[in-house]
Amino acid sequence: MKTDTYITIIVAMMVNAVVFGIGAVTVLAVPALNVHAKYLLPAVVVATFCITPFIACRIAPRLRLRYWRERGELPAL
Repeated sequence: MKTDTYITIIVAMMVNAVVFGIGAVTVLAVPALNVHAKYLLPAVVVATFCITPFIACRIAPRLRLRYWRERGELPAL
């Protein structure tokens, strides 16, 4: 497997946790949504799994040094 794939998988796990946390806290903190938490929390899980790959694919290339080298945005050391 390519390095980009490994980075994307690792980033996807972290993104999944953060997006699920945001969704779960939102559902449980808002009283109007808390009433329907039995149905909304599984929906948050499904939505998280659907959204995660797209976010991870946007973030992962930016973790490589060559991305910043190609753009000419390396910080001066």
